[in-house]
Amino acid sequence: MIVPFLDLKASHRELKKELDNVFLQVLESGCFVMGSELEAFEAEFAEYCEVKYCVGVANGLEALHLLLRAYEIGPGDEVIVPSNTFIATWLAVSNCGATPVPVEPSPFTYNLDPDRIEDAITHKTCAIMPVHLYGQPADMDPIKVIARKYGLAVIEDAAQSQGARYKGRRTGSLGDAAGTSFYPGKNLGALGDGGAVLTNDAVVAEKVRRLRNYGSEIKYQHEVVGYNSRLDELQAAILRVKLTRLDDWNQRRRDVAQAYCNQLSGFDLVLPCVPEWADPVWHLFVVLSQDRDTLQAFLREQGVDTMVHYPIPPHKQRCYANLSWAEYPVAEKQATQVLSLPIYPSMGTSDISGVVSAIGAFFYFKEKHIGGSGQ
Repeated sequence: MIVPFLDLKASHRELKKELDNVFLQVLESGCFVMGSELEAFEAEFAEYCEVKYCVGVANGLEALHLLLRAYEIGPGDEVIVPSNTFIATWLAVSNCGATPVPVEPSPFTYNLDPDRIEDAITHKTCAIMPVHLYGQPADMDPIKVIARKYGLAVIEDAAQSQGARYKGRRTGSLGDAAGTSFYPGKNLGALGDGGAVLTNDAVVAEKVRRLRNYGSEIKYQHEVVGYNSRLDELQAAILRVKLTRLDDWNQRRRDVAQAYCNQLSGFDLVLPCVPEWADPVWHLFVVLSQDRDTLQAFLREQGVDTMVHYPIPPHKQRCYANLSWAEYPVAEKQATQVLSLPIYPSMGTSDISGVVSAIGAFFYFKEKHIGGSGQ
């Protein structure tokens, strides 16, 4: 039995004819940057995400970075970020010259805990950057209440949550603006890097358009110091095709997640907790195990590929070793226990059964040979 962690080839086989066609269309057009495919994708993705504006950029990190620049956040400023997230959330803040200020997550949802935010706010705080981790929305209403109280911007990191809903509303439309990623493994993934900014604010959208294109609105006229951060025509065309399948693919992920929840409930694992107001898209299916490393090694031997998201919290990374950090025990504990199981739209019942059977074999072996002591 072989169950890959992610099977992108199967998803692309479903779309082969359409992808071949758009590749040829872009090739024949002779336009490869800032053309009609990008313009069409921006309009279509904005509508999908229930916002007025979408601005395609080079990747998810740049989406967040350019948003912070658009809000004029820089040296001397602080931005509240989760203590457990992919490091790009923090790097976007650092790349502006601002300081990331970690706040612990809820031990149940793994997302930013609103009850801990106010203690981290200082006179330097300019924004809160919640992450919809693993494809599940953060609890945005109390976060926005706090932001309004202190006059802070709310910038969503929606890189893992394309299509998810919070109280009926799409992620990416919940704060002042959002950044997302189209890295190939995302629910909506390009065939390379890509990203986008989402917002209802016309001024912010225009600032990001200028910043992504060398600080220019008119060719060879540069109003601000900008960047080269543009989503190219081929990636935009591919994303347009995939966007038509996103809801279907997300539903298939939900079906896999439900099967896991049903079939893994009897094992010594902490399964995902989904609040009633959340409609996740299951970018990742993450369990907690006190025997994570042993379990992962066992599953690998059985042909089941898993991953750890994320093994080292940002404040423990060498690139941030020059800064003084408090202890973040929730994030640090999660980093030692989280394990991401295979989940992707083309997973069949046999794949799911294979994963569940391998996990069952691990716990049977553990109980039989070491009496379930974990020692």
